[in-house]
Amino acid sequence: MRGRGSTTTGHEGDAHGRAWPHRHPVMTALAIVAVLVAILLAIWDWNWFKGPVERQVKARTGREFRIGGNLDVDLGWTPVVSAEKVSFGNAEWSRAPQMATADRAEIGIALWPLLRRQVLLPLIRLDNPRLLLETNPKGGDGNWVFGEKGGETNVQFRRVDIQRGFVQFLDAPRKTDIRVGVSSQKAAARDASAPVSVVGGGLWENNKFVLQGSAASPLLLRDRDAPYRINVRASAGATHAHARGTLLDPLRLRGFDLQMKLSGRDLGDLYPLLGLAIPHTPPYSLDGRFSREGEVWHYRKFDGRIGDSDMHGDASVDTSGKRPYLRADLTSRRLDFDDLAGFVGGTPQTGGGETANAEQNADAAKQDASARVLPQTPYNLTKLRAMDADVRLRAMRINAPSLPLDDMDAHLLLEGGLVKLDPLNFGVAEGEIRSRIRMDARTDTIRTRADANLAGLNLGKLLPKVELTQNAIGKISGQVGIEGTGNSIAAMLGSSDGNIAVGMGQGRISNLLMEMAGIDLAEIIKFKLGGDKQIPVRCAFADFGVENGLMTTRSLAFDTTDTILVGSGTVSLRDEKLDLTIRPRPKDRSLLAFRTPLRVSGTFKKPGVRPDLAAVGLRGAIALTLGTITPPAALLATLELGPGEDSGCGGKYAK
Repeated sequence: MRGRGSTTTGHEGDAHGRAWPHRHPVMTALAIVAVLVAILLAIWDWNWFKGPVERQVKARTGREFRIGGNLDVDLGWTPVVSAEKVSFGNAEWSRAPQMATADRAEIGIALWPLLRRQVLLPLIRLDNPRLLLETNPKGGDGNWVFGEKGGETNVQFRRVDIQRGFVQFLDAPRKTDIRVGVSSQKAAARDASAPVSVVGGGLWENNKFVLQGSAASPLLLRDRDAPYRINVRASAGATHAHARGTLLDPLRLRGFDLQMKLSGRDLGDLYPLLGLAIPHTPPYSLDGRFSREGEVWHYRKFDGRIGDSDMHGDASVDTSGKRPYLRADLTSRRLDFDDLAGFVGGTPQTGGGETANAEQNADAAKQDASARVLPQTPYNLTKLRAMDADVRLRAMRINAPSLPLDDMDAHLLLEGGLVKLDPLNFGVAEGEIRSRIRMDARTDTIRTRADANLAGLNLGKLLPKVELTQNAIGKISGQVGIEGTGNSIAAMLGSSDGNIAVGMGQGRISNLLMEMAGIDLAEIIKFKLGGDKQIPVRCAFADFGVENGLMTTRSLAFDTTDTILVGSGTVSLRDEKLDLTIRPRPKDRSLLAFRTPLRVSGTFKKPGVRPDLAAVGLRGAIALTLGTITPPAALLATLELGPGEDSGCGGKYAK
C-alpha cells in the first residue's frame, strides 16, 4: 500500500514539477512570437529597405533613384509609404543630373487589387516636388521616356496632392524654356483628384511669356483617352491667349478641344511665336475653337475684330511639310479698307474713331510728314519664304471714305516665296475691277506683274466729294497691265513698264464744270446765276504707255457737246510727280472765253491745277486733229458706247 501510494505521489510530483512551457507549448510559442514581434517592432527600421527599393527602381527604369531621408510605412489595408529627400536620375544625355526631386513623397497602396495584378494608388502626396522635362538636343526621345518599352503596367490613380511644385520644360534647339509653379487646390470630394493652380512663364521660341490659370489633376495626364481640362491665360509681349477646354494626350500634344481667344496689338507679332508670316495689322481680338488633327492645327468658327473690321472664318496650319502651310477662309461683313494697309507696306489710318497701335501711330505720323504717298516699306523676304498659304477673304461691304469701294473678293496663294493674288476683285462705284497680281520673291529682288480690267464704274460715284460730278452719268472701263521690280510698292511702280488705258462712252456731266475747264467767264456767270445743267458726254479716254515708271500720254481726251478737253504729258510713278497739260476747246462762241491750257502739276500728295496764263490766246490746240486723239482699239471693245450714229468713241473717233 505504501509502495503504491508512494508511486502515485511521485507521478503527481512530476506533473506539478514540469516547467510551464512543457505543459503549454502552444501558448509558449505564441508568447515567444509576441515577444519577438515586440522586440522587432521596437527595433524595426524601414530604412533597411531603402537599398532594395532603390535597386528595384533602377532595374526597372535604368535611372538612379535615391532616398536621402527616412523611409516609413504606415500599415493597414491601404499602407502608406513615405520617403524623404527622394530624387530620380535624368537621361544620360542631359546636363542636369536629376529629372525629379521632392522633399517628401507619400504613396498609398491598396492591397486587395494586388491579388488581381493591379496597382491602385489611392493617394499620392508630394511636398516641394521638382520635375524637369526636356527634349534631346540631338533628337530622339525626351527624358520622360525610360525603362522597358514593352506593354503598359496596369496602374490606377485616385487623387494627388501637390504642394509648392515646380515643372520645367526645356527644348534647347527651339530656344524654349518654360517654368511653371504648381499647387493643388481643394478637391471637390474626398476621393477626387484635386485640380491644380499654375503660374509661371519663361521663353517660347526665344520669346518671353507669362501664364497663369488652373488645370485638372496631373494624374489625369496618364490617361490618353480621358479629357484633361485646363483654363489658362498666357501673354507674350503684347500677344495674349486665353485657352479653356480639354486636351487629349497632352504630353504628346495629340489632341485639343479648346475655346481659344487671341488678342494683341498686331497679328505680325505671331511670326516669332508661331512662325506664321502674317502682314502687320492693327490691334485684333479673335475667339474660336482650337483643335489638332495629326499635324494640322485648326482654328475654327472664330469671330472677332481686326482693327475696325469684323472678321469671321476658319483657319488651319499644317506643320507636316518643310514650311508651315496656312489655309484660311475669311469673311467680313464690313471691312475697314485701311486695316489692309500692312499687306502693301503701309499703315492704317489713325486719329479719331480709328484703331491702331502705338508703333503704327508713330509710322502714320512719319507718313504724314513725308512728301511721298506710295508705300516704301520693303517686304520681308525671309517672312515671304517662311511659310506657304492659301487664303480667301471676302468682304461684303467696304468702309473707305476716300475711295468708292463696295466689296472685295481676294484669293492669296503663297508657295516658297511666290505670291499670287488671283483673283483680287473689287466692287467699285457700282462697277468692278477684276485683277491678278503675281509677286516672285524667290530671288533677292521681287518681280511683280499686275493685270486689271475695269468695267462699269459709275462716273458719278467715282468722285463722291466733288459736288459737280455727283450727278454725272457714264460707265468707265479700262485695262491695266504693268510689271516691275523692287521690294516695296514704291519701287515696283517706280520701275514698271506696261500700259494703262481707261475710257467712257456716252454719258452726261455738269455744263458748269466744262465751262470752268474752258475758263469761259460768261458761261460760268450765266450758270452761277441761272443754275447748272447737264450736257452730253460723247467720249472720254486716257491711254498711257509706261516705261521705267514714267507714264506718257498716247492719247487723252474728254469730249462733250459743249467742250472738248485734249491732254498730253507725263505722270512719274518713280518721283510721284504730275506734268500734264489740258487744252480746252469750247464749241460755243464767247467773247470771254480764254481758251487757256490747264496745267496739272505738283505731286501725288499735293497736286495742283492752274491755268497756263502765258499761253492765253494761243491756238496751239486748234492744230490738233481728231486723229491724234483716237482711243486705242483694245479700249474701244470695253466701252459702253450707247446707241445711235453719233456715238462718240464708237463713231467719229474710230474713223
